[in-house]
Amino acid sequence: MSDPTDPTGPADTTGPADTTGPAGASRAAGAPGGPRPEPLRFFGTTWVDHDGGYGLRRAGVAAGSLAAAAAGAFVLRFAYEGLAIARVGGFVNGLMIVMFAVCTALAFQRTWEGFGRRPADPAREDALRSLKAIGFVGSLLAYFVRSLFEAPGEKLVRAEYETARARYEKRRTTRAGNPAARRKRPRR
Repeated sequence: MSDPTDPTGPADTTGPADTTGPAGASRAAGAPGGPRPEPLRFFGTTWVDHDGGYGLRRAGVAAGSLAAAAAGAFVLRFAYEGLAIARVGGFVNGLMIVMFAVCTALAFQRTWEGFGRRPADPAREDALRSLKAIGFVGSLLAYFVRSLFEAPGEKLVRAEYETARARYEKRRTTRAGNPAARRKRPRR
């Protein structure tokens, strides 16, 4: 009997397998039918066969991220003009420009690297979340540039999915069949 107050709830065997990350891909490989592809934000699993409006989604993501980056830069310009109106001084104005430029560059770099590999230290990525929030224009620009070539993160999840599929197929083909149907060897 399962506990109704258990926050995890009973195990759902009818839903899709959890395929978040490389460990999820191997967990899904044990499921009947093999591993399932990890859905990507805005794309779902259309990245697998490039169907279901994949090209339109990529164009939409590229246009949306570029528009959001332009809107963000516009908002940052208003913040800079607010400091100019307040006449806080050249040092503070320069400091703000340098801070946003550095945070934008670092956010672009971290976001771009995140498309190619999983973070080695998730705690460090959590610590850099505020830096990426300040440099949100860089993250949006990384998303825009990556969506020109593929769905952002597609290369990473495709490699993980293909590895999991290959592992699943290898396990499936190397099985010896039904162990109960084997002849028993006589003992000596």
